[in-house]
Amino acid sequence: MAATSAIRWNPALRTVYTRLTTRGKPHKVALVAVMCKLLVLLGALLRDDRLWLPASPPARLPA
Repeated sequence: MAATSAIRWNPALRTVYTRLTTRGKPHKVALVAVMCKLLVLLGALLRDDRLWLPASPPARLPA
């Protein structure tokens, strides 16, 4: 369920999923790849003892 939610709401993981499915990978294979990415991300967050923060939007340049 976490991977399904991540595909829907996380742009980086959505990109991974769509890239795999457009290359012809089945839905389940792409979903497992997203699960693996989530586990690697979780391990890195625990290793570094930090919280996950979504990427902030790019700063706007003054007009």
